[in-house]
Amino acid sequence: MPTPKCPECGKPVDSKFRPFCSKRCADLDLGRWFNEEYTLPGDSEIPDDVGLPEDRD
Repeated sequence: MPTPKCPECGKPVDSKFRPFCSKRCADLDLGRWFNEEYTLPGDSEIPDDVGLPEDRD
């Protein structure tokens, strides 16, 4: 079975940082999520009124 490769740099995966080879590669990937470089499919914005109860007097 082939050794898994780090999706960031292509080096062999270290089980401690799986699926990455190092903390550096894991942090680089996390930084991309924080900077919104990755997106998930779906609506680009959620309306403000979704899921909020109506004001009742």
